[in-house]
Amino acid sequence: MRTEAQALLSVRDLSVRFASAPPGVYAVHQASLELYPGEVVAIVGESGSGKTTLLRSVAARVAPQSGQVRYRNARGTWLDVHEMTERERRALMRSEWGFVEQHAVEGLRMGVSAGANIGERLMDAGGRHYATLRSEAQAWLTRVELDAARIDDTPRSYSGGMRQRLQIARNLVTRPRLVLMDEPTSGLDVSVQARLLDLLRSLVSRLHLSALVVTHDLGVARLLAHRTLVMRGGCIVEQGLTDRVFDDPRHPYTQLLVASVVSA
Repeated sequence: MRTEAQALLSVRDLSVRFASAPPGVYAVHQASLELYPGEVVAIVGESGSGKTTLLRSVAARVAPQSGQVRYRNARGTWLDVHEMTERERRALMRSEWGFVEQHAVEGLRMGVSAGANIGERLMDAGGRHYATLRSEAQAWLTRVELDAARIDDTPRSYSGGMRQRLQIARNLVTRPRLVLMDEPTSGLDVSVQARLLDLLRSLVSRLHLSALVVTHDLGVARLLAHRTLVMRGGCIVEQGLTDRVFDDPRHPYTQLLVASVVSA
């Protein structure tokens, strides 16, 4: 049986309440989860369920009112993510963590080339030799099924699916230990979604990544995730192995979600 000590990420009783919310209404309420090395966990739920706020709070982009987010770094040291300085968090995000935005334009520098988008993260990790940076960028463009000959094109000339692939390359080039993904396939055509999901599943497996993936699409969770958490009204109402959650849902809300997909 796995223990918290073996986890890569541990979230305990995390609560987030926005100042504009009515008294007693939380965007996230006492959420707890663990993520283990090489594991993908999906967070599913309808719009407004709190799943993206939970992800952003894990990433220290949103401060919680209470609770704790702890990460075990490559040296085996546990870090309290919300107690770190901003400089320490930036260093963590440039090295051991990645964050794939729902809208790729928010995760890319649109005015510089595709190669520069990938190379910048390598430079943040200490890379300095131009030829090496360019070669690695070309290799990653190929790895995410983009034309390496377009290394000098800016993301503005790319389609939505291509931009998302580029954002994935930008995040994974330093081989982070943990990747946070916010609706990585949202807004893309069905055929583009399918290819991107196949790519993500392949990369996660090959690189032995740990990932926390927010999605409203149960198909995405079933394809990518080992375990799934279901959120409603800011609370995690059910969690377990993905196949069990979808094939034998216990909570009435999960049953409703699954039934809505089956009847669609």
